[in-house]
Amino acid sequence: MFSYAAVPPPSRLYWWCQLLGWSLYFLISAAAFAFMGVRSSEMLTINLVIAATMLAITHWLRYHIRANRWEHLPPLPLLGRLLVMHAVLAVISQVIIWAIIILLIQPTGNGKPQGWPQFVGYAINVNILLWLWAGFYLGWHYLSSYKQAEVDKWKLSAAVQEAEMRTLKAQINPHFMFNGLNNIRALVMEDPARARDMITHLSDLLRYSIQLNSAERVPLSRELEIVRHYLELEAMQLEERLHYSLDVDPAALPVLIPPMTLQLLVENAIKHGIAPRPEGGSIQLTAQLDAAAQLHIVVRNTGRYQPKPDHAGLGLRNARERLTLLFGSAATLHIGNNEATTDTVVAQLRVPVQVNAAALTA
Repeated sequence: MFSYAAVPPPSRLYWWCQLLGWSLYFLISAAAFAFMGVRSSEMLTINLVIAATMLAITHWLRYHIRANRWEHLPPLPLLGRLLVMHAVLAVISQVIIWAIIILLIQPTGNGKPQGWPQFVGYAINVNILLWLWAGFYLGWHYLSSYKQAEVDKWKLSAAVQEAEMRTLKAQINPHFMFNGLNNIRALVMEDPARARDMITHLSDLLRYSIQLNSAERVPLSRELEIVRHYLELEAMQLEERLHYSLDVDPAALPVLIPPMTLQLLVENAIKHGIAPRPEGGSIQLTAQLDAAAQLHIVVRNTGRYQPKPDHAGLGLRNARERLTLLFGSAATLHIGNNEATTDTVVAQLRVPVQVNAAALTA
């Protein structure tokens, strides 16, 4: 059971269309009678009564359609209901109009009702007008509903992407923090002074991580600060077993990338490539803009890339998912062994060039 009170009030655009449409109907009818030589104040009054009655009836029909949710019906049930409703309203409209004409206007000329044939003829005309009105109203409603559905779909998609992004970040940051704490624990008893230095670096790293956790993209320059802190931490633990170099084009510093992505590549290079080797190894990080208007980051490290079939790596999977959410197919992340050089792993990250204006003036 539906209630008319639950029907949302009509919009201003609806009222403008109603008033404009039935005003045009009044003017066209008056012009038609004038063209036929019927020019009297009685006919103008009758036409005004007809237009006002049709406005009231169609406005009630709008409430009836919305209260009974006819706009959500399939085509055939909707057409059946409209067929009956229009026939009933056409008769009711003529009863109202004729009652006003006979009892109030009391015309003496051409406006005087002529009997049942005229009644039926005018009822058929009103029925046609109601079908035209329903076509415009329901067509506009369906179009508005479709547009709103598209907007809601995009809003839902954006909300899902934001939730996925936060989930991926929440998985990466604890993983990074636990690795740092494990490194510090290994040095607390052996070298307290060095452990204190590592705690200082780690606190800076965590501060950056917390600050950037709410950001989808950060300038490469800020991401490099995290990488330098991380490399300092690892250099304290690995000592002579770790050598690294950073070669970054200054023009690439303002380019935006997902936070913690570059740090993840460096962390994986040390954890899986250099740390397990007694002799250690080196890391070379380069970043430059290429001719395809992309930021090209390459991380080369000593080691062999041997992913387990049942364990592709949570960090890399999360990084790829974040890149897909932010850039779609325009961003890529590949990691594999260098075919030209033995015992060298190459990770390549490409993202479209997007620059934050604030980063250029920072």
